[in-house]
Amino acid sequence: MEQVSTNAEVRLTVSQCFRTLTTSTDSTDIISALKTLLSHLDGGPEGTTTAAQQAEFRRAHYTRTLQLLVSNLQADWLHSFTAAQRSELWDSLFLRGPPDQALLVLMDGIGELRPSTNLDHLVSITEKFLQNHCLAELLWSYCLQATPSDSPQLRETLLGRISALPDLTANKLHLNNRPVFLPQQYYPLLATEMLTALERTCQALRDGTDCSLTFVAQTLGKVCIQGHSGLVLAVVAPQLSVCTRSDMVWQRVCWKLMENVPQRWMESVLTGLVQAVSGPDALGRIIGNLVLTNKKAQFVITHKLLLLQYKYETRVLRIVLGYLSADKDRRPLLVQVLRSICQAWANPSAVKHTPLEQQLYVSKTLLLSVSLLKDSELQELRSELLHCMLGGMQSHLDSSVVRIRHMGMVVGECLSSRMDGSGTQLKFEYDQDEETRELLSLMTPITCDEAEPEPVNRASSLQETNETMPSTENTSSQNKSAPQSSKTDADSDLDSDDELTPYDMSGDQEMSQASPPRYLRDCLEILRSSEDGVRVELSLRVAESLVRRNAFAAREISVQMSKVLLHMEDKYNIIGFLGLRQATMVALTVTDCIPVTQYLTTEFYSLNYSLRQRLDILEVLTVAAQELSKPITDKRDPSIGPAATSELNTYPGDNPVHWQQVVEKRIQSKTKHFSKGATKPPAKATPNRYAPVAGHFFFPLLRNYDKPQVTFDLLGSDHLVLGRLIHTLGLFMHLAVNAPIAAQMGCALLDFVWAVRYHVDQMVRRGVLFAICSVFLSMPSQNLLVDLSDQLFETRAWLADVAEGDPDADCRNLAVQSLVLLDRSVKKQLQDPQTLSLES
Repeated sequence: MEQVSTNAEVRLTVSQCFRTLTTSTDSTDIISALKTLLSHLDGGPEGTTTAAQQAEFRRAHYTRTLQLLVSNLQADWLHSFTAAQRSELWDSLFLRGPPDQALLVLMDGIGELRPSTNLDHLVSITEKFLQNHCLAELLWSYCLQATPSDSPQLRETLLGRISALPDLTANKLHLNNRPVFLPQQYYPLLATEMLTALERTCQALRDGTDCSLTFVAQTLGKVCIQGHSGLVLAVVAPQLSVCTRSDMVWQRVCWKLMENVPQRWMESVLTGLVQAVSGPDALGRIIGNLVLTNKKAQFVITHKLLLLQYKYETRVLRIVLGYLSADKDRRPLLVQVLRSICQAWANPSAVKHTPLEQQLYVSKTLLLSVSLLKDSELQELRSELLHCMLGGMQSHLDSSVVRIRHMGMVVGECLSSRMDGSGTQLKFEYDQDEETRELLSLMTPITCDEAEPEPVNRASSLQETNETMPSTENTSSQNKSAPQSSKTDADSDLDSDDELTPYDMSGDQEMSQASPPRYLRDCLEILRSSEDGVRVELSLRVAESLVRRNAFAAREISVQMSKVLLHMEDKYNIIGFLGLRQATMVALTVTDCIPVTQYLTTEFYSLNYSLRQRLDILEVLTVAAQELSKPITDKRDPSIGPAATSELNTYPGDNPVHWQQVVEKRIQSKTKHFSKGATKPPAKATPNRYAPVAGHFFFPLLRNYDKPQVTFDLLGSDHLVLGRLIHTLGLFMHLAVNAPIAAQMGCALLDFVWAVRYHVDQMVRRGVLFAICSVFLSMPSQNLLVDLSDQLFETRAWLADVAEGDPDADCRNLAVQSLVLLDRSVKKQLQDPQTLSLES
């Protein structure tokens, strides 16, 4: 009965206050009604209301009160209040009551009002709501509820308002948004309020009070799933890491917090947390053995972060794998992860069809996992690791991508050294770069906490260094003084000639008895038959200059000399041998183009040639075509010119160039130019030497590509040569722009590459896309629509699929460029007839 009477009294009092606020014009009555409502929140200064009345008002009438106040923002009595009265009587009703109800009413009011003074007032109250730590009170009020007292719909609405408050205010206020509502300020503030609620929870648990972390965990998950995990966890994770180092209550609170995160938001929380913590120990203290009790957390930690996603830094891999290896209950998961990683790394299909970045990520994970194994676990997994090493190395070394081959070499070396540290180990020769050095460093098992040391004072460290090295300095000073003393003692016995400075002979070269050949035929005979390494080296070094100086003689022996150079081997370890040989062959191709080109293109498909020789042929043809496509520049002796002639007619003290420049500058400074013409003469037009012979470079290479030879299978296992061939043909097509034969070359090239557009090797696919780019760039637009009209639609659809789904980033970029070039050419051709008709 007491509860019924209390409810009736509160309802009657609130109704009278509502009637006064809506109908009365007397400011005294209005102020009395507002004070009565305030007394039902906190008892008032005289304690006129009981706790039961306050609880009933908060439960049943507080939201209606705030909604009434928002609906009466235009009332005259509100605008007649002073700033102090408004803050004490009106604003306090929003800031002293249940914060969840106040926040919902404020956000609904902001969403409904249009830009006006009333909206600005609600925004100011919301800003005070955040600055007065009402969010912490809101979260703490839900921590005190062992069982939820509100409906799931209301709680979901409140979570949406809290997590999306910056978006809601930005959509309404636009450029008038307040700084506290911006994501860069709001979410760190929310993180601080969450930490305050957790701290109160720890204190309540020490005092024996039961608490619930469900709402705080839901808030954390909701914020992280919306993409703000970085801002929130950057504040939360370091503080939790510090608090859980020595306090078991904090550890239990953190574990319970992570357990209560809903399953649909668990991934976003964990991925943000592993990037925010400082090391695996901190991660273990915060989430405990969550990976053993929560299936979603186990999937994210052991599979998704390590195998499916590859965007994270090496530091994240160290944290995740270090967390799995830090506890004996979690170590079986490390072994399970290693088995999965071994299968992925050794899978030949994965090497061919996954992006290079993902393969590097998996390689890092494999090496880190192996480095964390104990000897007993290593012996248990020895057969699986051996199978992974042999199969995976074969797949990686067969790749035509240099980075993938280096990756296989490094991982093979590390696995062999880890499995058999004292026996025979694998060792490959490769150029170390930043990527390979990082892979090698992963075998050193360090934690991320050790990898990020605290900053050291430079002055103190320098002082310590000086203190720890007195013996070295003394020793060096003694060593310096010793020869000086001995020298002074023996000065009387030394001649004065011994004090002369020795002559520097470091740059001297050994005189050679042989001399370089002066005639091209002599050079050819030496390269063909001589067994003297010195003579061969001298001949090879002057061969290019002899070919370019004696074009007539070079044409007589061009094919013979090209044959000798193509079969020549570096038997004498000549420095720069490959470059010298290639330069001479390029000079021969440029000097006597058609015969040499016919010989090289024919030999490309001949028997008994190595892949290296076939690649050399393609490189020589490529460089020669580039040189032929460039304009010829006249190289004259600078001593024979007007300046040199004028210098001969002047006295030694004169400097005609100097005074001519001074006079020219003065004339230019005093002269006004209304329009200034060209300061340099136009470039002289020169014939394109490549255009007439482009077909000799291009079409012979399209013959016999589908006929496997004894030592050469272009469409089979020799992916590297196929990719280089397609790239070379694309370059020939690009250099043939504006040539009469360009349209015919474009049709033939498109037909050739169309058959291998779905090749498994990414280098071949890159070459195909580069060739298609060259066709669209060099082929006239009218020929594209006339000659290739049947293929353009299908080509465009295929390029769109590649741009969207190819695993290789370079292939996707090339496909996008090809689409742009194709659309530009088609649009240009479709606009040209319309332009011509308008002009006519």
